[in-house]
Amino acid sequence: MVIQSQLNTEPTWLTIIRLLRWDKPAGRFILMIPALWAIFLAARGIPPLPLVGVIILGTLATSAMGCVINDLWDRNIDPQVERTRTRPLASRALSVKVGIGIAAIALGCAAILAFYLNSLSFWLCVAAVPVIVGYPLAKRIFPIPQLVLSLAWGFAVLISWTAVTGNIEGATWVLWGATIFWTLGFDTVYAMSDREDDQKIGINSSALFFGKYAAEAVGVFFATTAGLFAYLGVIMPLSVGYWIAWGIALVGWVIQYIRLSSPEIPMSTYGEIFGQNVWQGFVLLGGIILSKIWV
Repeated sequence: MVIQSQLNTEPTWLTIIRLLRWDKPAGRFILMIPALWAIFLAARGIPPLPLVGVIILGTLATSAMGCVINDLWDRNIDPQVERTRTRPLASRALSVKVGIGIAAIALGCAAILAFYLNSLSFWLCVAAVPVIVGYPLAKRIFPIPQLVLSLAWGFAVLISWTAVTGNIEGATWVLWGATIFWTLGFDTVYAMSDREDDQKIGINSSALFFGKYAAEAVGVFFATTAGLFAYLGVIMPLSVGYWIAWGIALVGWVIQYIRLSSPEIPMSTYGEIFGQNVWQGFVLLGGIILSKIWV
């Protein structure tokens, strides 16, 4: 009752901020990071600053659209999950019409930014939309919906890389693969906190699919991510600054796997590991940029 009272007195603009998840920047950054990896690697140096701005704004608009669409799909499911029951559409703090309107505005903003890009990048943006819209449905019919989310994240790499070069290279696919496995890893960790609620209401997740081997699956995903980033560093090639960043990220993933393998895991661990992956992503980005300076 106290929570509901607080929601009733919340200003509408703040409720919209919560709907867009702009009150939780970690989730916005974690989509932006692969896009920035791609644009700096594709440029093999410093990319055009206006293009960097377009990519950053594009990830914010796309992320906002995805969050609203997800909440529209799940507005009758989220009230049954402890972590999501106070979301604006789940708590009925905002109406479905308002949600649809905000999603349309976010899509419109993303579309305007997409027109700044070349034709290949633009059509990749178009191709990404059904994947983003379909992810919430995947939770109902597909045993590993995190794979669908990972494919959506992968579009951030393809769009950003081609925005610089106008084509897809071998290194593009290596970074795409690293992003896919990285997303599978951190989002499986995220899903582990919702296992009981998801099982109760019949929602699929990779955490439920892998069951008692979920920690091992995350370990494989992160190990594959590290391997692909190492391969990328060799074929580009990237200098010592990148390898220092790669080593820091690798240590982080090893520690996270050890924590997940513990027989007693505090619920707060899952959110902490998710947040740590944001910082690991930025460390890798710093290494990519530094590798062009520290040759």
